[in-house]
Amino acid sequence: MADFTQTLPLLPLTSGVVLPGMVFTMALETDEARAAADAAGSVGGRLVLVPHIDGRYARVGVISEILETGELPGGSLGMVVRGVERSAIGTAVPGTGAALWVQVEPLHEGITTPAVHDLTREYRAVLENILLSRGARRIAEQLRDVTEPSLVADIAGYSSDLTLAQKVQVLETVDVEARLRLVLGWARETLADITLRERIKTDVEEGMEKTQREFLLRRQLESIRKELGELDVEAEGGSPEDYRARVAERDLPEQVRASVVREISKLERTSEQSPEHGWIRTWLDTVLELPWGVESEDALDVGAAGRILDEDHDGLGDVKERILEHLAVRKLQTERGLAPVGSRGAGAILALVGPPGVGKTSLGESIARALGRKFVRVALGGVRDEAEIRGHRRTYVGAQPGRLVRALRDAGTTNPVILFDEVDKLGTDFRGDPASALLEVLDPAQNHTFKDHYLEVELDLSKVLFIATANVLDTIPGPLLDRMEVIRLDGYTEDEKVAIARNHLVARQIGRAALRPEELEIADEALRLIVTDYTREAGVRSLERELGRLLRKVATKIAAGEVAAPVVVGAEDVRTWLGRPHFFSDAADRTSVPGVATGLAVTGAGGDVLFVEATSMEGPEGLTITGQLGEVMKESAEIALSYVRSHAGALGIDPGVFAGRRFHVHVPAGAVPKDGPSAGVTMVTALVSLLRGVPVRSSVAMTGEVTLRGKVLPIGGVRQKVLAAHRAGLTEVVLPKRNGPDLEDVAEAVREEMTFHLADDVAEVLAAALGTVEHAIEGERQRGAA
Repeated sequence: MADFTQTLPLLPLTSGVVLPGMVFTMALETDEARAAADAAGSVGGRLVLVPHIDGRYARVGVISEILETGELPGGSLGMVVRGVERSAIGTAVPGTGAALWVQVEPLHEGITTPAVHDLTREYRAVLENILLSRGARRIAEQLRDVTEPSLVADIAGYSSDLTLAQKVQVLETVDVEARLRLVLGWARETLADITLRERIKTDVEEGMEKTQREFLLRRQLESIRKELGELDVEAEGGSPEDYRARVAERDLPEQVRASVVREISKLERTSEQSPEHGWIRTWLDTVLELPWGVESEDALDVGAAGRILDEDHDGLGDVKERILEHLAVRKLQTERGLAPVGSRGAGAILALVGPPGVGKTSLGESIARALGRKFVRVALGGVRDEAEIRGHRRTYVGAQPGRLVRALRDAGTTNPVILFDEVDKLGTDFRGDPASALLEVLDPAQNHTFKDHYLEVELDLSKVLFIATANVLDTIPGPLLDRMEVIRLDGYTEDEKVAIARNHLVARQIGRAALRPEELEIADEALRLIVTDYTREAGVRSLERELGRLLRKVATKIAAGEVAAPVVVGAEDVRTWLGRPHFFSDAADRTSVPGVATGLAVTGAGGDVLFVEATSMEGPEGLTITGQLGEVMKESAEIALSYVRSHAGALGIDPGVFAGRRFHVHVPAGAVPKDGPSAGVTMVTALVSLLRGVPVRSSVAMTGEVTLRGKVLPIGGVRQKVLAAHRAGLTEVVLPKRNGPDLEDVAEAVREEMTFHLADDVAEVLAAALGTVEHAIEGERQRGAA
């Protein structure tokens, strides 16, 4: 407990705090203040100053000495006091005058330790940095003269960065080490805040200075270049006058002209320092770069167009015929004045669907050349953002028009041929559905008023000839597919591939191998052997790769001096250059045992041959199906087994063979997903072959959907399946009877080499594949009818 040895008048402070060592001038405005001053006496008298904040007195006061009394500049009475030392405040005691007298006891502030000296030096350094950052260099220099740790800590009383409550806390912290740590923490926060403010201020000033400097330098550069005659400053700067001149020179639609004029007016009112100034200029440049009213003149010579198409591509008669029809209609419209060129709905939208490598993309270029139009290819494979088609809205940073607008800008005309490549591989995610955005583009009744999100003006696409390419139709949405005229490119026959290799591929690969045409001769027999034994595809990409490999080997031999030109490659030389064949006909080996039948299917790569294997074993009755089959194909296997069991007697099969046995149907190439109903007759044939112990004829392939009543229903992809059978070396194909008219789509050369069996029910299929079981089935049907 403190031993109070002194009695002094108390003066409460309501608006400040006096710490030891501080010199403080105060006005004696209240009776209480004047009474305390009178009680202390004149100069040299003492009193205790205690902060009185929020209705309470501080626990610690400061014994202060009066240095001077007198009138202040305003005429009021005041005095100058100096804080001497901290003291504890005791109880009030009677005293002279109206002042409040209290007992006080000076407080010991602790022992000065090395840690105290370290804290003193650090706090003084932080204070100097704060003062120097605020331009108070003189005060910072004077601060170095204060060395007493307690006085250094109490300098915080002068700080304007501390609140009144914080200063009271400094006063009440008697231990000097604790006080130094307290004020040092606050000083660090203040210095960090000052440093951050200075850095922000510096960054802003540097940015402004850089912008102003660049602006002045650009102005000076423009003036210099203008004086040298190197530049039309107005044209480079894109002034409103320049844009108005460009608008006057162009034949813009009225609605587009009004939008452009409105943006030019906005450009005049926008500061060059504003980001919007650049956005407006970019939009104006984009609009004025489009080929408004510019059309390329169609080459209306139908005969010449046909010759160009024949020069570029062998085969593909259907698509060539459709292009010539389009050209002929345009020619008659122009000659007879029946409709203005490019009227609404005059554009055509074609979809070329076929396996890879059949020439869909190159055919688009050939069509453009035949029509005398510009050609632009737009790759859509993997596109998932709807803005790729319709453009980004101008509110986004880095916005740009969609691919259609960019295609027209690149073409430079309003009636180019635009090829949408791989339209079946469009994606869909949270950014939108590009396929839905194409609905308006590919509708001749709507695309004359197409609006890009970036341009926001109507764009006439009705004069464009759109061509879309796809490998399959399954992934194209129905509404989009409905807007396109589908032309199928199902692949090439063997003779067509040989002709393509001779007329196109060999010449191209000779150039790539750095050979001369006279240095190499490849016989047609050699080309045919490469087609049959080294490739098996609907298109010609693998064929071109094999030819390229052969020519590179020839070039290597010629460069090494091992052979002399010209090099002649015959059928007997192919194996020497290309090694062992990659493909061979395995139908005979696969079908040499009962229970295996040859089917036909259509994939994204064209038609293909597949084998259906069946076996049985002892075990619980039922059916196991393997080969990564889809639900429809699994149902076909169930139907096939049910049909065979229900007609076992007619098929020459002991009905008791099904008891206690489990059947297994497998379609090899298990890593490849398979689905569809067209393997139904193949599964029936494989099961009947297994149960009768009769192998299926190795030259026969089949396709068709089967019902529980044994009817064979029509299927799709006849041309592709027949070509696949022809490539595999099969000579007979069993087809549903209702698919008979589809054989007209098959090349005549292929039809002459193959035999087709048109079946209306399973009996006719089995007759062609196994032998004469149809008579037994027919007899059973007659008995059932009776």
